[in-house]
Amino acid sequence: MNHLDELNKQQREAASHINGPLLVVAGAGAGKTKTIAHRIANLIQSGVAPENILAVTFTNKAAKEMRERVTALLLTLGEPGTVFDYSRPIGEFASKTVPNSPLVTTFHSLGVLIIKENANILGVTRFFSILDKDESLSIIKKCARELGFGPKDYNANAVSAVISKEKNRLKNPEEFEVKTQDHYFGEMVHSIWEKYEKKLKEMKSFDFDDLIRIPVLLLKNNEAVRSRYQNLWKYIHIDEYQDTNTAQYEFSRLLAEGHGNICVVGDSDQAIYGWRQADFRNILNFEKNFPGTTSVLLEENYRSTKTILKAANNIIKKNKNRREKTLFTNGAEGEKISIYEATDEGDEAKHIVEKARGLIGKSQVNPEDIAVLYRANFQSRVLEEQFLRANVPYQLLGVRFYERKEIKDVIAFMKCALNPDDIQSFERIINVPPRGIGDTSFKKIAEGHESELPEKMRARIDDFRKTLANIKDTLFKEKLSASIKYIVKTSGLEKYLNEEEGSSYAKASEDKEDRLENLKELVSLASKYDFLESAEAVDKFLTETSLLSDQDSLMEKQNGVKLMTVHASKGLEFKYVFVAGLEEDLFPHKRMGSDEVVDTEEERRLFYVAVTRAREKVFLSYAQMRTIFGQRKMSMPSSFLGDLPEDIVEVETNGVFKSTYDRAGKTNFLGLDDDEDIIEWDCLK
Repeated sequence: MNHLDELNKQQREAASHINGPLLVVAGAGAGKTKTIAHRIANLIQSGVAPENILAVTFTNKAAKEMRERVTALLLTLGEPGTVFDYSRPIGEFASKTVPNSPLVTTFHSLGVLIIKENANILGVTRFFSILDKDESLSIIKKCARELGFGPKDYNANAVSAVISKEKNRLKNPEEFEVKTQDHYFGEMVHSIWEKYEKKLKEMKSFDFDDLIRIPVLLLKNNEAVRSRYQNLWKYIHIDEYQDTNTAQYEFSRLLAEGHGNICVVGDSDQAIYGWRQADFRNILNFEKNFPGTTSVLLEENYRSTKTILKAANNIIKKNKNRREKTLFTNGAEGEKISIYEATDEGDEAKHIVEKARGLIGKSQVNPEDIAVLYRANFQSRVLEEQFLRANVPYQLLGVRFYERKEIKDVIAFMKCALNPDDIQSFERIINVPPRGIGDTSFKKIAEGHESELPEKMRARIDDFRKTLANIKDTLFKEKLSASIKYIVKTSGLEKYLNEEEGSSYAKASEDKEDRLENLKELVSLASKYDFLESAEAVDKFLTETSLLSDQDSLMEKQNGVKLMTVHASKGLEFKYVFVAGLEEDLFPHKRMGSDEVVDTEEERRLFYVAVTRAREKVFLSYAQMRTIFGQRKMSMPSSFLGDLPEDIVEVETNGVFKSTYDRAGKTNFLGLDDDEDIIEWDCLK
């Protein structure tokens, strides 16, 4: 039996395509990962060498799932007379490999690979440091201080956002058009950015935006490097193409230039990252940018019920900037969509928790099959309180293991040992644990005036540098788990955390115990790299931990209802999905105190994404009153609720207030009689 027989007609058309550009418009739940995996298998069966195939996506989780699917399929196809059994858990193949496998990776990991392979050309070490957002922001603040800007003179986050935006447009400080900005602000950004870039170069470090920008500029300006990668990756796949920005589009284009064998998969209806400079026009214009494109439309949904798809189709059809498609399924009709009207956010959270507890208790639903989605991060606080009060297990997405102080400190020891120019990591750990080296002494070190320090202070710093040198030797000789044990011990962290008093890490002894347990867990996690040679293990570990995202916390397999923003839920699916806070100015969202025009089409796409995460049932809710920034305000139900067909909706209230969800166009917020003060409201007509 041919493996392509596992696919529907449209999936098979996409998977059978070999040469030339291919656009696969894949609706939510339409099996795009399965289609890509089968296409890769078909290319290999057609004689394409596995190492000539590249597949790129956006998150580590998505890359891992695609890699496992490809591995599972290739291993099964390698057994004569067998067909891939989709009932087998894909995770079975997580630890297995295929010789000369295709490269399945993320954009940022691909960028790191190219930078490392061309480190000599770029004038950096293979062990360059990757700055996270907080580290990058810290350096921006230092640059501003050194230029004489006080905290009241500028907004560091705003400066960081402009620099990020410009880098994603492949610009450098010299090309920054100050005249397009508020003049004072523009001049300030320009001067800070110049200093920031100088510091990064001195530190042999890159920020996240550089991981795409630097490889793109290298491919653009170096013909030999460009030809090498074009000849290596002759068949390219880009997942979630609607989420690419200018730099990522150019990255894809340059790699595919010449052979033109590029397959992109995506859905303009799920383009929700405009605020991150993603440009969904890349997918709308693909056929124009790549002449001779074959286009395939995947509309059959294998995830959700007919009810959910009817809601989704009605939600998205109002958008103008999209490629027309209608999701359908041969699955069950499904339950109606519930809409709950709460008095306030506390009532809303209590209702969600009670419903979740009911599903877990009565229906025997696993907690991890339930997700609560919200538009803004602040909404999680009251939800967490209610889950804790009700003793219902939950996991808040975004609270990550590798962000804990003690973990970041150990990683900083590794980075600084391997890259002595990484002054940011040096500053972080020079007093971890305390060595009596104050800010004044560090400033002397950073400015190159270490010789001016007192002899005793120089001796302390020399001892610290010897510790880093010993750590470097250990990292290149021992297994990674053993090296991390060595760092925890030789740095003094273990002794410090075991002390009875004086730990800045923890006032309470049980907190110190938690931190020690976290360090032990880090050793356990590092053991997964012990099969590699020491240098390769530490390189792989540092790269992977630097590129973690919110969704990676899901791989920790914590039991509990998942709480996350709608943006973080992209690419995930659950049996039951709650969407909280469906109120005007919250969802669709409008920044508080801002007259900024809301991109209603992107907000509508975001609601579409939220609804299509569900397999069996969707619960929607809104509050009549909500406290935002300390102010209690009356709220109006989201205009998006009016897009749901009446025959698939059931409305719930708490019995205290009459429903404000009135399709006749009126609302009664306070349960007043019809002849009293009625608030006219037309947005649901």
